[in-house]
Amino acid sequence: MEQAGVGWIAAIIIGGIAGWLAEQFMKSNMGVFMNIILGIVGAIVANAILSLFGIALGGWLGYLIAGFIGACILIALGRLIRR
Repeated sequence: MEQAGVGWIAAIIIGGIAGWLAEQFMKSNMGVFMNIILGIVGAIVANAILSLFGIALGGWLGYLIAGFIGACILIALGRLIRR
Protein backbone atom coordinates (compact mmCIF):
# COMPACT_ATOMS: atom_id res chain seq x y z
CA MET A 1 0.00 0.00 0.00
CA GLU A 2 2.81 2.38 0.77
CA GLN A 3 4.33 1.60 -2.64
CA ALA A 4 1.17 2.93 -4.28
CA GLY A 5 1.42 6.13 -2.25
CA VAL A 6 -1.73 5.32 -0.29
CA GLY A 7 -1.89 5.32 3.52
CA TRP A 8 -3.80 2.86 5.68
CA ILE A 9 -6.92 5.01 6.14
CA ALA A 10 -7.06 5.78 2.43
CA ALA A 11 -6.49 2.08 1.64
CA ILE A 12 -9.52 1.17 3.75
CA ILE A 13 -11.70 3.79 2.06
CA ILE A 14 -10.49 3.02 -1.47
CA GLY A 15 -10.63 -0.72 -0.76
CA GLY A 16 -14.23 -0.39 0.38
CA ILE A 17 -15.15 1.53 -2.77
CA ALA A 18 -13.32 -0.95 -5.02
CA GLY A 19 -14.93 -3.89 -3.23
CA TRP A 20 -18.37 -2.31 -3.52
CA LEU A 21 -17.87 -1.60 -7.23
CA ALA A 22 -16.76 -5.21 -7.80
CA GLU A 23 -19.72 -6.46 -5.77
CA GLN A 24 -22.10 -4.47 -8.00
CA PHE A 25 -20.33 -5.55 -11.18
CA MET A 26 -20.24 -9.25 -10.22
CA LYS A 27 -23.79 -9.13 -8.78
CA SER A 28 -22.87 -10.58 -5.39
CA ASN A 29 -23.91 -9.66 -1.88
CA MET A 30 -20.94 -9.58 0.48
CA GLY A 31 -21.44 -6.78 3.01
CA VAL A 32 -19.40 -3.71 3.92
CA PHE A 33 -16.61 -5.44 5.86
CA MET A 34 -16.09 -8.05 3.14
CA ASN A 35 -16.07 -5.30 0.49
CA ILE A 36 -13.18 -3.59 2.29
CA ILE A 37 -11.27 -6.87 2.62
CA LEU A 38 -11.91 -7.77 -1.04
CA GLY A 39 -10.78 -4.33 -2.20
CA ILE A 40 -7.55 -4.33 -0.20
CA VAL A 41 -6.59 -7.95 -0.86
CA GLY A 42 -7.76 -7.58 -4.46
CA ALA A 43 -5.43 -4.61 -4.96
CA ILE A 44 -2.51 -6.65 -3.66
CA VAL A 45 -3.40 -9.61 -5.92
CA ALA A 46 -3.99 -7.45 -9.00
CA ASN A 47 -0.75 -5.49 -8.47
CA ALA A 48 1.17 -8.78 -8.21
CA ILE A 49 -0.43 -10.11 -11.39
CA LEU A 50 0.01 -6.83 -13.30
CA SER A 51 3.65 -6.56 -12.22
CA LEU A 52 4.31 -9.86 -14.02
CA PHE A 53 3.34 -8.05 -17.23
CA GLY A 54 5.40 -4.98 -16.36
CA ILE A 55 2.38 -2.80 -15.50
CA ALA A 56 2.59 -0.66 -12.35
CA LEU A 57 -0.44 1.22 -11.02
CA GLY A 58 0.14 3.91 -8.41
CA GLY A 59 -1.75 6.50 -6.48
CA TRP A 60 -5.41 6.60 -5.53
CA LEU A 61 -6.81 5.85 -8.98
CA GLY A 62 -4.35 3.04 -9.62
CA TYR A 63 -5.17 1.49 -6.25
CA LEU A 64 -8.91 1.76 -7.03
CA ILE A 65 -8.47 0.11 -10.45
CA ALA A 66 -6.25 -2.64 -9.05
CA GLY A 67 -8.65 -3.18 -6.14
CA PHE A 68 -11.60 -3.50 -8.51
CA ILE A 69 -9.80 -5.94 -10.81
CA GLY A 70 -8.48 -8.01 -7.92
CA ALA A 71 -11.82 -8.07 -6.09
CA CYS A 72 -13.55 -9.29 -9.26
CA ILE A 73 -10.95 -12.04 -9.56
CA LEU A 74 -11.41 -13.04 -5.91
CA ILE A 75 -15.23 -13.10 -6.23
CA ALA A 76 -14.95 -15.28 -9.35
CA LEU A 77 -12.53 -17.63 -7.57
CA GLY A 78 -14.86 -17.82 -4.59
CA ARG A 79 -17.73 -18.80 -6.86
CA LEU A 80 -15.61 -21.51 -8.51
CA ILE A 81 -14.61 -22.97 -5.14
CA ARG A 82 -18.20 -23.03 -3.84
CA ARG A 83 -19.39 -25.08 -6.82
